[in-house]
Amino acid sequence: MLSIVNSTALNGLEGHLVRVEVDVSNGLPAFDLSGLPDASVKEARDRVRSAIRNAGFEFPAQRITVNLAPADIKKEGSMYDLAIAVGILAATEQMDPVVCGRHAFMGELSLNGGVRGVAGVLPNVLAACDKGIASVVVPLDNADEAALSGKAEVRPVSSLNQLAGFLRGEIEIPPHRVDVENILKCTETTQHDLSGVQGQYTARRALEVAAAGGHNMIMVGSPGSGKTMLARCLPGILPQISFEEAMETTKIYSLAGLLKPGSPVITSRPFRTPHHSASAVSLVGGGKFPRPGEISLAHNGVLFLDEMPEFTKDCLEALRQPMEDGVVTISRINATITYPARIMLVAACNPCP
Repeated sequence: MLSIVNSTALNGLEGHLVRVEVDVSNGLPAFDLSGLPDASVKEARDRVRSAIRNAGFEFPAQRITVNLAPADIKKEGSMYDLAIAVGILAATEQMDPVVCGRHAFMGELSLNGGVRGVAGVLPNVLAACDKGIASVVVPLDNADEAALSGKAEVRPVSSLNQLAGFLRGEIEIPPHRVDVENILKCTETTQHDLSGVQGQYTARRALEVAAAGGHNMIMVGSPGSGKTMLARCLPGILPQISFEEAMETTKIYSLAGLLKPGSPVITSRPFRTPHHSASAVSLVGGGKFPRPGEISLAHNGVLFLDEMPEFTKDCLEALRQPMEDGVVTISRINATITYPARIMLVAACNPCP
């Protein structure tokens, strides 16, 4: 029998709807996975098999073919475990395929049938909403993050058994909601405060002017004169981050898997301080499957380059275009991805080597 359930895939921050097509037919037992999956997606076969059995369901001893459509978009990560498991249960009539097709599923399965959190939930939920999916099933750990979208009905689950009870109509999982205004009010307090700086009147004035106009700046001074401390005080005098800016920054951190547990949204302006040994790829982003770099992680905040002359020429030259355009475009043979990169660049260096 054939079943089709919904999930999503990301190309940078741009989302696509993925149809998880599962066909269970007679033949020698096999589990084939197609649709341009990466290694972590292929490993879902073992996780899904154990999770279904340990959750008390029957895993079919038949030929299982799973296709992640469209097949020309790269699928990566463990978030397809839940959708594949639901598709198999629907194809074997252990769940209603019609009910399963009304939701989008995201989540990693543990071997005992539990549902673990995954990275990139917020942009994936927004992508599902844009494609007309009204209900999204996510791991309980990602419930607050997913509810920030404010568009979809977010159903958090902690296990495959709980999800099965919901899809069968045996239990009710109410849509999860968060109070965004209260979350944004709980702004993280910065460790450094400009009011605690004694003296340094010229540097303080420069920081205030830069913060007021969003200007880049460089501080030149002897070691130990307070350049790094002054730079760390800058986020404390920047304007309060708006909801739109917080959502933009949170999507980047969610995609990079850098959201802290219990903090579903970035409530203060980022302050990133890469080491001078960082590569150009780590600064602007990239890799075989492009990921956001430090300049995108500092979006709507501050990128601080301490000991700036120690950075390689390639690193400094790579910052030129993103600083001018406010975005960074990463081109690879299999994809071209654009990430936002509106930053304040603050640099510090010594008068001589």
